[in-house]
Amino acid sequence: MDISRHQSIFRSIALRELNGFRVRKRAYMDGITSNFSEIGVMAVEHNGGDTPPLAVSFCKTAKNSHILALADEDGYVNLFNTLHKFSSSSSYQENAEKSKICDWVAHHNAVFDVCWIKEDAHILTASGDQTMKLWDVQEKKCIGVLTGHRGSVKSMCLHPTNADIIVSGSRDGSFHLWDLRCRSTPKSRRGEPCICSTAEVKGAHLSSQAKRVRRGKAASMSITSVLYLKDQVSIATAGAVDSVVKFWDTRNLKSSVTQTCPRLQTSEKERLHGISSLSQDQSGVFLSASCMDNRIYLYDVLQLEKGPVRLFSGCRIESFFVKSAISLDASHIVSGSSDGNAYVWQVNKPQEEPITLKSHDGEVTAVDWCHSEDGKLATSSDDFTVRIWDHNSCFSSTKPPASIRRRIMAMPSRECRKLLMKDEGWSSKSDLDNAFDVDKPADEITLDMPITSPKVHKTDGQKNQFLSMSDLKVTSGKPPESASKSPSSVLNPPSSLKRTIRDYFLAAS
Repeated sequence: MDISRHQSIFRSIALRELNGFRVRKRAYMDGITSNFSEIGVMAVEHNGGDTPPLAVSFCKTAKNSHILALADEDGYVNLFNTLHKFSSSSSYQENAEKSKICDWVAHHNAVFDVCWIKEDAHILTASGDQTMKLWDVQEKKCIGVLTGHRGSVKSMCLHPTNADIIVSGSRDGSFHLWDLRCRSTPKSRRGEPCICSTAEVKGAHLSSQAKRVRRGKAASMSITSVLYLKDQVSIATAGAVDSVVKFWDTRNLKSSVTQTCPRLQTSEKERLHGISSLSQDQSGVFLSASCMDNRIYLYDVLQLEKGPVRLFSGCRIESFFVKSAISLDASHIVSGSSDGNAYVWQVNKPQEEPITLKSHDGEVTAVDWCHSEDGKLATSSDDFTVRIWDHNSCFSSTKPPASIRRRIMAMPSRECRKLLMKDEGWSSKSDLDNAFDVDKPADEITLDMPITSPKVHKTDGQKNQFLSMSDLKVTSGKPPESASKSPSSVLNPPSSLKRTIRDYFLAAS
């Protein structure tokens, strides 16, 4: 083996450990100078008949981020290649045929939500047949049926770090927790393995103010959206009955930990507005809620008691099929609308008019941002089409409000310095310091209208808690591998690891 190559490998590893990875930064879409442009349109149809799309989701991994999953009212799952060169002379049907990777019947009922998991190898579907199904994408084969809901499953979300843990919300007013590793013995009629939920909360969104509406008809108690928060133990839920967002601790689900809602004006006190969808940015700092009062509210999870920190208006949300999504870098929010348009707002400029995406001929429902291609998004509509959009402008170098990245560095020991100096032939200690550049200051963040988080001071008890968490790696008897494979490792962590939403962000600061 070449000695110089051997030394360069170890030097590269040392540089990584000391200075961190040099990763490609995502461009921040601030100050867009031109509108989004439509780059492709696909028709949604099967066997010659049109069907309205209900859910869209881009793949999560960078290598597959161009693949879009679409679920529709007929129970189909369709996979499209959005890198296909769409021709303006081709019909929507031709575009769909050429860009479609595959499709299959996932349910014999409408599919309301779809989610990629396991490095995009599997996909989850939530249906009006009261079940969720786990699919092997390559084989288009069902490898698990999640049963237990007594109503249409409207929403689902993965645990932020453990793809085996899932939360789902249903029209029956309950949300369930699932562990894909807990398979039950009985199988479905088709021989598919069944998976039962590990926890259930019934009547999560029952309002005392909405017991009866419309001539004695019972008010809806449907759970319309669920989110697993980044602290790994908290869940956010929203319903059709009112504009309240509730937060739950998965280790004690007897009651919600806290809740938040918009501050209602005096003229709105008698009217209740449901929430159609929730979304969160990649860091988990901000949470958006699409409300049936035609507004989208943005919450800071560290300031829930203060209500929304931003609100966005201009769209029409007249049905619970109209969804919105905040971009991964928390710079933009896109929403469907009942007026046939989609709208894009800049998070730090809520007072400005949104960018209008015009082309659809029906209510725009599900939307999603691409995870790797900045500014790329998909919109679906009751006009039986899904449209792909992209920006045609230059990005600003300004960092988004949620992109504060801290670099964790370990100062090399004297022995490490001597070893590296000996191997690489550095003449002095100053040469080594210059090579690692450990004292280089981080870039400052400038924003036009920054969203700032409150200063939180750690108490002695909290400091001791974080110390005990770091010591756990040394004192724990079980190896990390066995702990991660335990089905109860996430839902029932030891008392020393019990944290709240606020603790999560304290630990990251």
